[in-house]
Amino acid sequence: MSEDQDAFLQALDDLDRALDEGLEMTARMKLRIEEVRAALGEGRTLREIVPHEETPLLVQLVTRSTNLLHTYGNQARRTEARALHREGMTMDQIARLFGVSRQRVSALLREQPRDA
Repeated sequence: MSEDQDAFLQALDDLDRALDEGLEMTARMKLRIEEVRAALGEGRTLREIVPHEETPLLVQLVTRSTNLLHTYGNQARRTEARALHREGMTMDQIARLFGVSRQRVSALLREQPRDA
């Protein structure tokens, strides 16, 4: 197995863990949505509800979840593009496969991993 394939497998493992964490956050967000709806249904205002909401707040969970998926999804996409390119695929071929522009593939190939 090549170094690129190893990096891609590591990125997939990281993404898998991030998805598990995201599922936990999604469950918490859904519960919060139910709680907010119930409180609004009781006639309470957001000004009364949100300051007493358990932390992290719903909006904070949304941000964390989005950032998690973005970070680890991008890592997987970058390492996959790099592996495919080193295996002989052109940037145009990768772009068509990924549904992005050739320029985006070029940027992915130039990006360095965060721990580099």
